[in-house]
Amino acid sequence: MRTDGILGNRDNSTKWLKTRERWLVVLGVILHAIYMLSIFDIYFKTPIVRGVDPVTPRFTAPAKRLVLLVADGLRADKFFEPDAQGNYRAPFLRRVMKTQGRWGVSHARPPTESRPGHVAIIAGFYEDPSAVTKGWKANPVEFDSVFNRSRHTISFGSPDIVPIFCGALPHSTWDTYPHEFEDFATDASFLDMWSLDKFQSLLNRSSEDPKLKELLQQDNLVVFLHLLGCDSNGHAHRPFSSIYLNNVKVVDHVAESVYNLLEDYYKDNRTAYIFTADHGMSDKGSHGDGHPSNTDTPLVAWGAGVKYPRPISSSNHSDCGFRFVDDHVHDAPTPIEWGLHGIERVDVNQADIAPLMSTLLGLPCPVNSVGSLPIDYINMTKDEEVEAVLSNTKEILNQFLRKSYIKQSYSLYFKPFKPLSHYSSILDKIESLILARDYDAAMELSQNLRSLALQGLHYFQTYDWLMLMSVITLGYVGWMIYLVLHVLQSYTSLPRNIFGMEQSVQRNSHGKIYLYGCLVTGMLCLLLLLERSPPLYHAYMIMTSFLWVQIISEYQFIKALWKHISGRRMNYIIKLLAITAVSVFILEFLVNSFTERKLYTLLFLIAGATASFYLFKSIPWRSGIPIYVCIACWFLSLFTLMPAEIPDNNQLVVSSGAVIIIIGIAARWLDLHAGRSKYWLSICNCELRSPKYSSLFYVQALLVALSSVMVYLSTSHRTEKQELLALHQLVNWSVAGMSMVLPLFSENSLLSRLTSIFLGFAPPFLLLSIGYEALFYAAFALVLMAWILFENTLLNFNFMTKSSGSIKNVTNHLIPGSDNRSLQLSDVRIALSFMVLFNIAFFGTGNFASIASFEISSVYRFITIFSPFLMAALLIFKLFIPFILVICAFSAITKLNQVPRMGCYFLVILFSDVMTVHFFFLVRNTGSWMEIGNSISHFGIMSAQVVFVLLLFALTNTYTKDIHCNSAVPSARKAN
Repeated sequence: MRTDGILGNRDNSTKWLKTRERWLVVLGVILHAIYMLSIFDIYFKTPIVRGVDPVTPRFTAPAKRLVLLVADGLRADKFFEPDAQGNYRAPFLRRVMKTQGRWGVSHARPPTESRPGHVAIIAGFYEDPSAVTKGWKANPVEFDSVFNRSRHTISFGSPDIVPIFCGALPHSTWDTYPHEFEDFATDASFLDMWSLDKFQSLLNRSSEDPKLKELLQQDNLVVFLHLLGCDSNGHAHRPFSSIYLNNVKVVDHVAESVYNLLEDYYKDNRTAYIFTADHGMSDKGSHGDGHPSNTDTPLVAWGAGVKYPRPISSSNHSDCGFRFVDDHVHDAPTPIEWGLHGIERVDVNQADIAPLMSTLLGLPCPVNSVGSLPIDYINMTKDEEVEAVLSNTKEILNQFLRKSYIKQSYSLYFKPFKPLSHYSSILDKIESLILARDYDAAMELSQNLRSLALQGLHYFQTYDWLMLMSVITLGYVGWMIYLVLHVLQSYTSLPRNIFGMEQSVQRNSHGKIYLYGCLVTGMLCLLLLLERSPPLYHAYMIMTSFLWVQIISEYQFIKALWKHISGRRMNYIIKLLAITAVSVFILEFLVNSFTERKLYTLLFLIAGATASFYLFKSIPWRSGIPIYVCIACWFLSLFTLMPAEIPDNNQLVVSSGAVIIIIGIAARWLDLHAGRSKYWLSICNCELRSPKYSSLFYVQALLVALSSVMVYLSTSHRTEKQELLALHQLVNWSVAGMSMVLPLFSENSLLSRLTSIFLGFAPPFLLLSIGYEALFYAAFALVLMAWILFENTLLNFNFMTKSSGSIKNVTNHLIPGSDNRSLQLSDVRIALSFMVLFNIAFFGTGNFASIASFEISSVYRFITIFSPFLMAALLIFKLFIPFILVICAFSAITKLNQVPRMGCYFLVILFSDVMTVHFFFLVRNTGSWMEIGNSISHFGIMSAQVVFVLLLFALTNTYTKDIHCNSAVPSARKAN
């Protein structure tokens, strides 16, 4: 048999294929990284506008100085509700709410993290959702704030927050405690007392320091105390723990102490006080998403310029009608147990606090503030109230006018915001109403103008929506088409069937197409340049144009492919359409599973029954494989019924270590004794074992047992003594690191290596687990083994039957320059199975699409001192461990079936991008904050999947590259 057409060019074709694969992978990473950023240009452009002029207030400042107390991580319900004995946890502030000031709930906006929350409070604008990645960085973008406008700012607190606002502020006095103080193994309420002590020390020192005393006597003085205790204790001990709830009493004590200190120091009743929080805390001790437990924070204001409490009446009922910043209505009534139903509640959006503070001090609002002044808090005359609201309105209007001017200056075709085309006449009318002392009409008109200005800001933030959506959508579609063409050309037998064997590796140049493509792209970029569009706009356009030029350059192949398909028999076309329909159905199923993970329970119940039924028809039930596959799938189906917020269960984690060891022993026994069975021959090694491999297995099992013991010891000691012993920390790090290296030295038979990988990643996963996710690890590994056994059965009983042992048939389906066979339509099953298992790894142990699902207590056996980047790295690594198992199983299956792994990888990326496009159209910037946050998370996860799947492929390749399996596919090259 002659095979020169394939084998003669083996080196060249292999080199070309590898080069093109690398190029395509790099292109995919760049494309997804660029397109993932597009949602911020489409929906969430940065709200900072340069060149906005401040508006000088035209009213007398009601307060000479202002104190801002921010209790980091304090959720509203834990602050307002009583304890089990009926005593309220914040007696001082509660007395203030009833006798001295105003109260309400401040509603934060996702991401509910420290930096965005403090920026909203102090600067009055909402950072875009990407700010969650800047949570502990000093200002990546400089912005105006109440502190900037003050004459002097005094601040004490966390080293992660205070420097953001005061680090580059010349007129500030500030100090922070060391990072080492932020230890999650201790009661962190002492951090709040540290801030109080520093402030008290400053006041005491002023009696001996004339310059400091003079500074403290100035007007427009701001005092900011950042109280981190609730946040640290919430993360470490949960917000329903006694330590967290006691910390509420501590911050109340701080507020009372600061109030008494200043009132005794000044004795002029010219100090205003505001107490609030940057975000709340979920029941499992995390935050970040839009759940009410994270967005609802307390707000108490009292002192100079603040209204006194007012009883609720039918005319001022405040439990309904308040609108959030995204315009959905808040209608949750005040809980009866708060005991405040008789006092008017005034809710605000978090950004409204900045104009409130500016107004109390008689300062211009921060120039990028979008907050609306809550007039129900300020105690001013009617004319001053109108002037304050008008000042707030003009500041927002100035931002709108600046954005409109910038866009109009550079747009070739400008579309103005029509409702504000006559804004100057509205301002004139307001001024005339003020002169006529018709303050009610002036107030209403000012508030309407402010609302229009906010709508105008949103209009210009989404000005390029249609153009960008079109370009990005065309880019994704182009990428998917190009990916399909690459797979068909490089990993299937279609090129030889269409063009003949001699032309299978030929590539023609298409100079004219590339030239025209460059000209069109250049013209489009020139238009963007003339409009002064951001650099990313050019990147979107270039990437999309490049992809479509590549597609057009393959017109000959596309034309021949169409003729080839249309010339095939009807049953082939029906099969193709059926596989496409099933693929789309499964992908849409996965899309819906992001919001309803219980769908996986139904999926695995059906998959287990269907797979076992199919296997019963192929192999005897005595082999045990059909029953095993069914039980494994049904066992895994239980985990998506469990709560997404994983409850602590230390005993279950320890018990899971025993389960993992038992599974390892069973796999070892099968590897030693089942290799003589034809059902296990492909995955077992029936050769004589070396004693060193048996010793390696015992060492790995011992490390799993040791990690289980350390889970118990570390957690128990930290809970009792409130510290993580250095010895425990050293042992945990050592066990986790050593265990992941050992699989590299295991036997290279398929089952031996996969068992070693399973045992190798078990110790770090156990040490990072807090509940049922440890048992999920074992159940997930059982299903991955069931997947391998299922594919192995299909390989042995289907492939050989269809090929009938024909070496010629196998040879004709080999990829040129490779020992792998070509991809078949049926191989789509492998990629789809990978997608399902990869997604169950995402959501089997929680809700990965929620920022708040990152359980920080998972890392406390490795580190308790606050270190955001190391902690984040450990959390992400824990989430990646199940993915590593999936990719190792995937690699084993591609070796069993002798299908090109990169070809299957490109199919996985293709399916991921179908889901990505769907999520791209589901991204929203209106509605509830939970819907906004989840829509962004879903799109971001699928966009990033191409990148981290590639990284995990590279990582797992070190474990799986030398796996040996006795494939049932005949070795055609050796036969020849």
